[in-house]
Amino acid sequence: MSLQDFQLELLAPARTAEIGIEAVNHGADAVYIGGPGFGARSSADNSVADIAKLVQHAHRFNSRIFVTMNTILRDDELEGARQQAWQLYEAGVDALIVQDMGLLAIDMPPLQLHASTQTDIRTPEKARFLQDVGLSQIVLARELTARQIAAIRAATDPEKCTLEFFIHGALCVAYSGQCYISAAHTGRSANRGECSQACRLPYQVVDDKGRFVAHDKHVLSMKDNNQSENLAALVDAGIRSFKIEGRYKDMGYVKNITAHYRKLLDRLIEDRQYSDRPLARSSSGSTTFTFEPDPNQNFNREFTDYFVQGRQIDIGAFDTPKNPGQAIAYVTKVNADSVELELMDRSKALSNGDGLCYYDLQKELVGLAINRAEAINAPKGLWRVFPKDPMPGFKDLRKGVEVNRNRDVNWTRTLDKKSSDRRIGVWAALVETPDGIALTLTDEDGFTATARTTLPREIAKDAGIAMDTLKDNVSKMGATMFAALDVQVQFSQPWFVPASVLNPLRREAVEALEQARAAGFVRLAPGVAVEPPVAYPEDTLSYLANVFNQAAHGFYAKHGVKVIAPAYEAVEELGEVSLMITKHCVRFSLSLCPKQAKGVTGVQGQVKAEPLQLINGKEKLTLRFDCKPCEMHVVGKMKTGVANQSRKELLEAVQGVPLTFHKTRPKQEFGH
Repeated sequence: MSLQDFQLELLAPARTAEIGIEAVNHGADAVYIGGPGFGARSSADNSVADIAKLVQHAHRFNSRIFVTMNTILRDDELEGARQQAWQLYEAGVDALIVQDMGLLAIDMPPLQLHASTQTDIRTPEKARFLQDVGLSQIVLARELTARQIAAIRAATDPEKCTLEFFIHGALCVAYSGQCYISAAHTGRSANRGECSQACRLPYQVVDDKGRFVAHDKHVLSMKDNNQSENLAALVDAGIRSFKIEGRYKDMGYVKNITAHYRKLLDRLIEDRQYSDRPLARSSSGSTTFTFEPDPNQNFNREFTDYFVQGRQIDIGAFDTPKNPGQAIAYVTKVNADSVELELMDRSKALSNGDGLCYYDLQKELVGLAINRAEAINAPKGLWRVFPKDPMPGFKDLRKGVEVNRNRDVNWTRTLDKKSSDRRIGVWAALVETPDGIALTLTDEDGFTATARTTLPREIAKDAGIAMDTLKDNVSKMGATMFAALDVQVQFSQPWFVPASVLNPLRREAVEALEQARAAGFVRLAPGVAVEPPVAYPEDTLSYLANVFNQAAHGFYAKHGVKVIAPAYEAVEELGEVSLMITKHCVRFSLSLCPKQAKGVTGVQGQVKAEPLQLINGKEKLTLRFDCKPCEMHVVGKMKTGVANQSRKELLEAVQGVPLTFHKTRPKQEFGH
């Protein structure tokens, strides 16, 4: 059993290097961030120089920086991606997160490569393949159960490949990498970082006879992921990297959610310290906070643990894709210019700038931002609030309506300030030397540094007080990254050491220890592909494999694939195809599953579920249900105008040379 298999990694997102630094400060063992280009969040790019600053800060704590290069690439983009990868390597990053297998077939720097969620890893066979071609860390599909994760762990080698799993944040309803609705309807490809989020729109749901099943419901919109209660189960299943979603999120979200999971993982590590499988964090130091983390304080669509403990009926946020917040009050009176409320918890208070909301009679969420809040009788929880918007605009606001708070301005202000302190523990030993004293610092990772100075021999007037004062002064690490765990003073006599001598000695020792840590930092070793090349689990790839360049084509051919279709973005799939494949089932969530019954989460035998149709304005999509694997396909075709424009842009980009991968295109099949 390797040391790596006992280490847990908290992997936090960063939209910017500044947010990344605070993620580290709030306990992240690793941070993932977008580089200058080729990342699956098109508006979350960062310069190499900014990433280098983040790397420098993270490495002080032995935290790692992973950069996303997880879009699929055209042939004309491969050289730019290669050059960017080398620049990031020179900047000190620890790994690249990739989707396009073409990157494994070109001259890349000696960096670890991690499989993006876009690679859609659901089976032991695919996970083993990605390990065997040299990927050192793979993020598993969010839809997996704990049992399925354990099966993947059993098929892979923890010394070669770390398993990663999303534990918090927004949920993409599709299997990642398997959604083409945006590309078909707008020309903006989700696999190239430009998803238009059709899944968050309201739809009419109509059955095969034209009857309405649901009206204006966000039936493809999921609640937000929250695995707070499942961390131990995920550890036992084999997960070692715990990933927080959110490269679009703000500073407050990253601080709060990172702190929340830091505390939970630290508690789990402490609980198992004496077990036969003790755990440890994968970076250095410990973190304290000036606030109590609370995931409910950040934007969320309510929470679900999705499929980890099996299929559940309440995973969808069908009423609204907005943040409903937490219930806080009831309306007692509606005035011409204000609303009177009674708080559910009288110990709470309302503030100017708070955000409130409520559901109207159509179950649409209506926002109500507070311009001014006045306590009518605070001990009894009675308040009057004056909204920023005119009162006539608040539809269906009446006595008895439940009001939620989805923005607590005081909470926000707390996180605007310094809210954490991360320190590495050190043991200090102050000893006498022939002509003075020496201070040796040894940190929790085993790094040591010593500083020396001369000191005239002079006995302290009060030995006891002098020694206590000396220990206190040695332990004062101030604004450094260190915290003294213990101080030993080894003098033959209670020598007097003035602060004017001790303070510069301590600073010198701290600087030397930082230098020793920097010199001793070990970069992650890249994975090594198995030779001879292992076979891919299938010998035929459809557009669902997202092969968009000749290097990727060559990669799969090298690994035994005989027929390789080009990616959907190549604009060759013009008929009706699966534009989304998802584990979420609209029939199940609307209690219309043919095999649905209490306690039944699996499906045996062949079950036929008639299609449904989704309608949003002029957009129409068909839902087909593949009951054997218990999956839903959202079927449609690319708009003619979108196809023409996309083809024109593609031909211009590749200078008129289209992709040519195969002669026989695999047919799309459904198992019902």
